[in-house]
Amino acid sequence: MPKVSIIILNWNGREHLQECLESLEGQTFRDFETIVVDNGSSDGSQDYIKKTFTWVRLVELLDNNGFAGGNVAGYHHSGGSLVVTLNNDTVVEKDWLEELVAVAEEHPGTGMVASRICSYYDHDRIDSLGMSICLDGMSRGNQRGELFSRLKQLPEQILLPSACSALYRREMIDQIGFFDESFFAYCEDTDLGLRGRLAGWDARLAEKSVVYHKYSASAGSFSPFKLFLVERNHFWVVFKNFPAILLILLPLTTCMRFFFLFLVVLKSSDSGGRKMGWQQKVACVKAVILGIFHALFSLHIVFLERKKLARIHKIKSFEFVRLLLLHKMKFSSLIDPAKDFAC
Repeated sequence: MPKVSIIILNWNGREHLQECLESLEGQTFRDFETIVVDNGSSDGSQDYIKKTFTWVRLVELLDNNGFAGGNVAGYHHSGGSLVVTLNNDTVVEKDWLEELVAVAEEHPGTGMVASRICSYYDHDRIDSLGMSICLDGMSRGNQRGELFSRLKQLPEQILLPSACSALYRREMIDQIGFFDESFFAYCEDTDLGLRGRLAGWDARLAEKSVVYHKYSASAGSFSPFKLFLVERNHFWVVFKNFPAILLILLPLTTCMRFFFLFLVVLKSSDSGGRKMGWQQKVACVKAVILGIFHALFSLHIVFLERKKLARIHKIKSFEFVRLLLLHKMKFSSLIDPAKDFAC
């Protein structure tokens, strides 16, 4: 069995696959397998992979199972003791995997390792150095939009990694489970990361493991479907994982975020950089409202999952609150539409 299993999810992303997979061919660390899970693409991705990248194990799904379901399918075909998720719209440096593995091996109590994720279009501009979180459960990449060359200090420990490029220890996954397939897409990495932290696993940043990401290449920053999923799923994250004291404060923290969210939508552009018209903005607001109602109507199912997960918690509620406060993201940071506000 290989030491590392790399899982790449693809849905109509043929245009991104060549750069991504070719960057894996040049890795300095060689003990890995690459599993591409195709979510029912219609752009010829499957045939392209079979003909061009014969060393890739292709898992073909008939339907689009989302980011969560697709990665879970890939996990079931993997064998490595370390599992790495990688977006298909990325290009990695040649020592990307070597640096990820080095951090995991140096710290056996670490269940999750994050890469330094930067913009594909500006290699010095940060997409994520791990994830931060608002007190209502909304999460975003640390230092997103800042220039890496200007940072004076980097965190060694983080709250959790972005699944755009993240290493997960199989031992941890066997204990807490992998991505929650009911999320479909967005916030599933936040949910997994918080479950890992509650189970006593650390998360670290591998700053020399560098990835260049074409952010929102397929979904677009402000598509109504994305907003629906983000709004619904981040509430699921809270209801599943947050301590009771933060659940009590949730109405207040949600109202605070909605104020800044309103400002973001007013200033926002679509995925093509054009200013959104009022019809698009109304569609976005409707999507958010629908996401809230969907989350509330499924509360009974989420709380059953919460009760089940409580059995594997290793840290106390006050310790978890302190951890969330240490990695807290300010609501005001959501006001910059260039940084996006999605999980």
